[in-house]
Amino acid sequence: MNLINLDWSLILPALVAGMLVLTTHVPLGQEVLKRGIIFIDLAIAQMAALGVMAATIFIGDMHGPWLQVSAAASALSASVLVLWLEKHYPHIVEALIGLLFILAASGGILLVSHAPHSDELLHDLLVGQILWVTPSHLLWVGLLYAALLFIWFTMQSQRSWLFYIVFSLTVTASVQLVGVYLVFASLILPALASRGFEKTRHKLLLGYGIGFLGYFFGLILALLIDVPMGAMTVWTLFVLVVISRFMLQWLKQR
Repeated sequence: MNLINLDWSLILPALVAGMLVLTTHVPLGQEVLKRGIIFIDLAIAQMAALGVMAATIFIGDMHGPWLQVSAAASALSASVLVLWLEKHYPHIVEALIGLLFILAASGGILLVSHAPHSDELLHDLLVGQILWVTPSHLLWVGLLYAALLFIWFTMQSQRSWLFYIVFSLTVTASVQLVGVYLVFASLILPALASRGFEKTRHKLLLGYGIGFLGYFFGLILALLIDVPMGAMTVWTLFVLVVISRFMLQWLKQR
């Protein structure tokens, strides 16, 4: 496939999905770096994935309301646990969050070990199926993100506990949209690119810019060389962040 023959009817919905994810993940990712709990996104994303696996295996409905309830309940439970760990074990909280991720990931493997199409289910939740998002899926995710962003930017004084609720519900939706790997990359990589800027506006603009370019070029490259879009986008985001950090260092030295 070449640039002329690219199917933009596939790229545009996937790009919209990526932009929706970035609207919430860029500010939340910056908060994750600020708090110094890097593995929280992986742990909660994996717990949300565990909830999806449980609902799919025991209920058998990949798109119904019980799936969302199960995934959200798993993610919120993990957030409550992390909040408790942060208060009672602040010096080792990162190690404990990493342990939570490992337990959730291992539990998921055990859960689907005898389930039909288990390999496909694991692949979809880890790498994502961003290429096959539907308009109805994008609509409800967009409405959810809009509500969560409104809550996040208006309830400043409650952020100490509000972060975990908003984060859990956001990651629950994002995992089903783009997969665990791209959820982590969308949270951490744009935040790393904007690290060092003092003004929130500048940090957000740079984070959104890097994120958009990462998704745009990642999706196009994935189609051109016929590789999974989620994995390609993770690498594209990483390369752009490295380039941006070198450029910023070069500009500071001039």
